[in-house]
Amino acid sequence: MAWLNQLVAVTMLNLRSLGQRMASSAVAVVGIAGVVIVFVAVLSIAEGFRKTLVTAGSDDTAVVMRAGSDTELTSGLALEETRIIADAPGVLRNAAGAVASAELLVLVDLNKKGMGTPANVPMRGVQPAAFGVRDEVKLVEGRMFESGRSEVIVGRAAAQQFEGIEVGRTLRWGESAWTVVGIFEANGSVAESELWADAGVVQPAYRRGTSFQAVYAKLESPGAFERFKDALTADPRLQIKVMRETEYYAQQSQQLSRLIRTLGYLIAVLMGIGAVFGAINTMYTAVSSRTREIATLRALGFGAGPVVFSVLTEAMALALVGGAIGGVLAYAGFNGYQTATLNWQTFTQIAFAFAVTPPLLVQGLTLALVMGFFGGMLPAIRAARLPVVTALREL
Repeated sequence: MAWLNQLVAVTMLNLRSLGQRMASSAVAVVGIAGVVIVFVAVLSIAEGFRKTLVTAGSDDTAVVMRAGSDTELTSGLALEETRIIADAPGVLRNAAGAVASAELLVLVDLNKKGMGTPANVPMRGVQPAAFGVRDEVKLVEGRMFESGRSEVIVGRAAAQQFEGIEVGRTLRWGESAWTVVGIFEANGSVAESELWADAGVVQPAYRRGTSFQAVYAKLESPGAFERFKDALTADPRLQIKVMRETEYYAQQSQQLSRLIRTLGYLIAVLMGIGAVFGAINTMYTAVSSRTREIATLRALGFGAGPVVFSVLTEAMALALVGGAIGGVLAYAGFNGYQTATLNWQTFTQIAFAFAVTPPLLVQGLTLALVMGFFGGMLPAIRAARLPVVTALREL
């Protein structure tokens, strides 16, 4: 109990005297805050990219592609194969028939707004059932494209990031002139980075004949997936891969997300080393300015343990303040920031928003506390080993 009382007394004494060392303490706080801002901002890119792709998926929707294909762009399905897939057991049906859309994906050239740099933007040819498969798609401006006409609707994120696709504009892609007739939203998913048109018009414009690249099928329920998959994989007429939509888009996000996270941690480590040295310098200054005070406490019978704990607590308190400030500034400056980047697996542009999530903020605070701990360890040990007789001579 005596040791605990000593610990509390010395720690509170340290914290109450922080105001006397405001200038040196601010150096450590600012350095740690800077590391947390960069760390959280970089990881929010990966989180935003992942979120955009994952929110596009639904457990009761299946994606069917050619066997061996990693993406739609490398897949190919004949018209008859798409009909077999749509007729498979487990597919949801309504008055219009199977809720399954055979689709193809082509790339169109657009320039990024404010930059003028060219980008590959996906244009998706869809069948009418596509709007039943993805019921989150809502038209927010203009009108729907008409079947059999060279018209497109544009995702909200694509309209914000790329030039020349305002409603009413006409552009030439493939062998046709396309008119933008509407803008749609899809709950912030990857679909908002695309342009949609009638598949029957996209095919001849890009000389695709009657071929498609994937079938998106709405299932009767998430539990119907295995029945649907087993029926198709057992059909000798087909050589296909069947995945849940959530699984497909999760795979699409892995490569870039992993790279960004690796860079984020590497940058955090390099900057963190500098911040730790700043914290060490700050705490050495604090110990030096309190040499007589520490010696007096030791002479009065206070042990080395409470002294070490008090110095570490001060360092981690400063780190916590820096981490909190860094987290708040990262959230205010980056959360929701809209941008676009290349999906390396499909080589198409995806528009997304940075996402500063609570888990990222917790990681930022944890990083700050780790830096505070290592920044205070050596000064704390020095304070505990300070010879009492030598220090008392400075009184």
